[in-house]
Amino acid sequence: MSLNTVRHDYKITKKDRENLNGHRSLLLWFTGLSGSGKSTLANLVEMELHKKGVSTFVLDGDNVRQGINKDLSFAPEDRTENIRRIAEIGHLMVEAGVVTLAAFVSPYIEDRENIKNIVGVDNFIEIYINTSLKECERRDVKGLYKKARAGEIKNMTGISAPYEAPTNPDIEIVTDNQDVETSVQTILDFIIQKIK
Repeated sequence: MSLNTVRHDYKITKKDRENLNGHRSLLLWFTGLSGSGKSTLANLVEMELHKKGVSTFVLDGDNVRQGINKDLSFAPEDRTENIRRIAEIGHLMVEAGVVTLAAFVSPYIEDRENIKNIVGVDNFIEIYINTSLKECERRDVKGLYKKARAGEIKNMTGISAPYEAPTNPDIEIVTDNQDVETSVQTILDFIIQKIK
């Protein structure tokens, strides 16, 4: 924290904003390998929440890296900074009263624990999109695994960089053998109870 700044407390609170919206705000953190279905599921869950009148916003790994985090690489220290910045943005969104869906590989347990410290444990839902590396490579939506196997991409999670799976996620979705509709409904059933 800068020594030359002073925190200002404003009269309108997170609770005031939640009351105005008619629901609680949370950070829904979708983690898993590239190609696991994080962005797809976040998008579909947001669509269903929107239909129910819930104020939402999606933060997506690729989109964020094209803007606020375009100065970061995929080296471990930059991955950590990427997640720290997103956690801070997520915290602001939750304070604004918005159910925020964040879809990021976020491969390190320590980084995901730090998110909880930033946004608060009560505001954080960890959703592990547990898709096997074999299935992610089969899908290879962006062609990243093929490039990584050819040595064209360094620090590719699951290939040349580790992915530390959550040990106790709030929700675990195994997409290898579960259709998208069932996955979305499983997440919604859990979330709706939390935001009422």
